[in-house]
Amino acid sequence: MSDSMTLNRARDAGFTADANQFLTFTVQGEEYGIDILRVQEIKGFTTVRPIPNAPAYVKGVINLRGTVVPIVDLRSRFGMDVEAYNQFTVIIVVSVADKVVGLIVDAVSDVLNIPVDEVVDAPEMGGDVDTTYCAGLARIDEKLVLLLNIDKLINSEAMQQLEATL
Repeated sequence: MSDSMTLNRARDAGFTADANQFLTFTVQGEEYGIDILRVQEIKGFTTVRPIPNAPAYVKGVINLRGTVVPIVDLRSRFGMDVEAYNQFTVIIVVSVADKVVGLIVDAVSDVLNIPVDEVVDAPEMGGDVDTTYCAGLARIDEKLVLLLNIDKLINSEAMQQLEATL
C-alpha cells in the first residue's frame, strides 16, 4: 500500500500527520492532557503504600507487576485542595525518562486528536504563577485543555528526592 493511501485512510479516520493525541483527564474540575505516547496504562485507584520523608505530593508507591511505581497526586502537586478519592479516581501510569510514575487524577475523560495549529503557548502570568508544567493550551469546542509537559511536571529534582527516600 502506498504512503499516500495510508495517509488518506488515517485522515478519513480523523487522524492527521499534523496532530498529536492526548489523554485528557480532570483534576478539580479542570481539563488536562498528556501525550498519549507517554501513557503506559490507566488503572483504578488502589491502596498506595506511604513512603516516609517523601515530598507531600508523593502519596507513596504501588507494586505494578513487580515494578515499584511512585505515585504522585496531581491535586497536591498543583497546590490544590486534596479531597477523598472516589470511584472515578484513577492512576495514570506514565513513562518519564527511564522511570515509570503513577499520576492520581480525578477522572479520565477522553483521547483527543489535537491539531498542532490548535495548540497555543501558555500565557506568561508573571509573579507567583508557575507555568513551567504547561506545554500549551488547546481549545476543544468551548473548553480549554491545559496540555502538560510531563518531564517538567515530574522533574529530575523531584525524582532524585523521591529515589533518595526509596
